[in-house]
Amino acid sequence: MSKILLINGSPNEHGCTYTALKEIADTLSRNDVESEFLHLGKKPMAGCIDCGKCSTTGRCVFDDKVNEILEKLDEYDGIVVGSPVYYAGPSGQLCAFLDRLFYCSESRMAGKLAASVVSCRRGGASAAFDRLNKCFGISNMHTVGSQYWNQVHGYTPDDVRKDEEGLQTMRSLAQNMAWLLKNMQAGKEQDIQPPVYEERIDTDFI
Repeated sequence: MSKILLINGSPNEHGCTYTALKEIADTLSRNDVESEFLHLGKKPMAGCIDCGKCSTTGRCVFDDKVNEILEKLDEYDGIVVGSPVYYAGPSGQLCAFLDRLFYCSESRMAGKLAASVVSCRRGGASAAFDRLNKCFGISNMHTVGSQYWNQVHGYTPDDVRKDEEGLQTMRSLAQNMAWLLKNMQAGKEQDIQPPVYEERIDTDFI
């Protein structure tokens, strides 16, 4: 069975962001796709210090939830990243986590499905949404869309449950993700191979 990792970047484990992610998880389940939640919690999250150790070890020097996910990364067929909106951006813990996770994982993200969802009281959703999607576009991942930008609105989980369009957007996202996973599985059964990429060229503008 396919599995999707749902990352909750909110300090509040069962708040508005979780409510959106839970709608995705329930819809994935109805489409025979397993999901797993990761809550980053309230503790400070170290940012990347550009030490370069992960290039030789495959692990981060900060031994926390980044390394926990790196150890299981190959189990996941896709990732959904959820965050509240703070000053028109994702949570600081989540940005630090993603910077280190993606820098450590290099090509291991390639070919996985990806999506981000954001939760806001009123504004700043599209800016936060854009910031999170940047991780996927640089990693040869396949970003999954929905009927609208993936956002829910509300100050409390009960408010979010009243956002009928937002929750429908989450369900449509999950349906699209499940459909793509089934197509990818069918491709594997037909021996359709994933892309073989050229050796990466890094150009510095000096």
